[in-house]
Amino acid sequence: MELAQVRLLVTDFRACYHFYADVLGLKPQSGAEDGPYEKFSPATGSAGIGLEDRALMAQVIGDLSDAPDGHRSLVVLRVDDLDEYCEQIVARGAEILHGPAPMTDRMRVAHLKDPEDNIVELQEWLLMRG
Repeated sequence: MELAQVRLLVTDFRACYHFYADVLGLKPQSGAEDGPYEKFSPATGSAGIGLEDRALMAQVIGDLSDAPDGHRSLVVLRVDDLDEYCEQIVARGAEILHGPAPMTDRMRVAHLKDPEDNIVELQEWLLMRG
């Protein structure tokens, strides 16, 4: 078994598409800005983040028509230089809610939200520095 992707069900597909592509800098697979589906991949690794229009999945499952309240997901991305990456994404419109700050003695983190209030945690693994 291999993890292929984590998929987020979203109602404002276009806003989320541009957040993951333009703000976070992940590579979209097909360029489908209006959905109903897109996979985003980081520069390395095989897993990705998928976006799927909530209404499409509601047609399949039936009980997803209403958008849930509150935070639903935590997406975690590892970056090599947290301070530099945060500077880059703030310049592209991101709002950092917390950090960069130590999480443990092994990592530093920063947190932000996507347009649908999913939390994105950026991690810099300190043990990888050598």
